Amino acid sequence: MRLWPLALLLAGGVLAYALGLGQYLSLGALAEYREALAVFIETRPLQAVLIYVAAYALCTACLVPGTILTLAGGFLFGRWLGTGLAVTAATLGGSLLFLIVRSALEPLVHRQIGPLVERLRPALEQDGFWYLLSLRFMPVVPFWLGNVAPAMVGMRLPVFAAATALGILPATLVYAWIGAGLAQVFARGGSPDLSAVLSPLVGLPFLVLAGLGLLTGWWRARRGGDRTAAREGEGRTGARRGWRIRPRRRGSRP
Repeated sequence: MRLWPLALLLAGGVLAYALGLGQYLSLGALAEYREALAVFIETRPLQAVLIYVAAYALCTACLVPGTILTLAGGFLFGRWLGTGLAVTAATLGGSLLFLIVRSALEPLVHRQIGPLVERLRPALEQDGFWYLLSLRFMPVVPFWLGNVAPAMVGMRLPVFAAATALGILPATLVYAWIGAGLAQVFARGGSPDLSAVLSPLVGLPFLVLAGLGLLTGWWRARRGGDRTAAREGEGRTGARRGWRIRPRRRGSRP
């Protein structure tokens, strides 16, 4: 059992609590410290990036929803850099939770959500990358579930990380775009207004995401059906041509 991922998470959680970082996870805090944060990012850009990515990854591993942090990425770094940093941080945090579950917490997690994971197991084992990608495309699927279930069915970490990064990219771009827009509102002296999140212009991308998830699931199911049909066809052809491998009888010559 490898306990270093869990130890790293616990150490980070204790440090975050000691520094009182939870009070800064709000739009009000961003507005209040906007000028100071802008100066820090301008004078120490590398440190600002590392702090943001580390904080986001830690929150993701601790099952803290990343909506505010993604908005903060666009707010602080702009829509494009903010999107890239948020995707990187969420993927790192998800990978950390993935390793923690696999190395130390799998029995505990299985007692809590074992039946749910077992329902996802066949699809994840058969076509893990595409199935996880379709789950990431659907905003209604909890992010933590997409981190925990693959770890419990034995998915390889590179496959998990690739599907996660690609799957969360569209939604992350939308939130970072909103965050960048809020920064412009604050710069003009306006007050924060998240009603834009519910507007058709912003809601449309989430409908597209749901459609992508359904399309990916349909394509994966069709691909699996084609593979099944191909295997059945090969079996029938092999039976006609004598291609089936017969078990050797005990004592017969090889």
